[in-house]
Amino acid sequence: MTYATTDLCDAHPEIQVCEPVFQVFGGNRRFSGPIATLKVFEDNTLIKQAVESPGEGRVLVVDGGGSKRCGLVGGNLAVSAATNGWAGVVVYGCIRDADELAEQPLGVRALGAFPRKSQRGLHSGQAGIPVVFAGVVFREGEWLCADADGVVVLPEAPAGV
Repeated sequence: MTYATTDLCDAHPEIQVCEPVFQVFGGNRRFSGPIATLKVFEDNTLIKQAVESPGEGRVLVVDGGGSKRCGLVGGNLAVSAATNGWAGVVVYGCIRDADELAEQPLGVRALGAFPRKSQRGLHSGQAGIPVVFAGVVFREGEWLCADADGVVVLPEAPAGV
């Protein structure tokens, strides 16, 4: 069952709501699932590793430091994410290959699109830690829902999901 973010906000006054900074990419405009987190900067090595592993309906939340100097998720990674069962990807940074992302059955939110690729091996990153951006703290295992109205986070999936 998929919930509307507006209904979730009405039913859960404690819900975390992302500031409206994201653009909609990917073939699925609505998506939800448990959160997996990454913290990276202009290096998508950990993102590639994550989307090549089983997604199990999760949403990969990537704190890319808000960088708009490269795309962290492109067409090849979107194919891997969709093929491996990820529900979506939220990037505090940019994507690339926007048209290719739109062809994948995957929800994608990012600050924008930028054609330059990231540089692998440039920086280290961390997986599984809480990340903070867009006014929200994202924690592993919490539940994210995204639709045309925005992105929200709850400590757990609402009943019936």
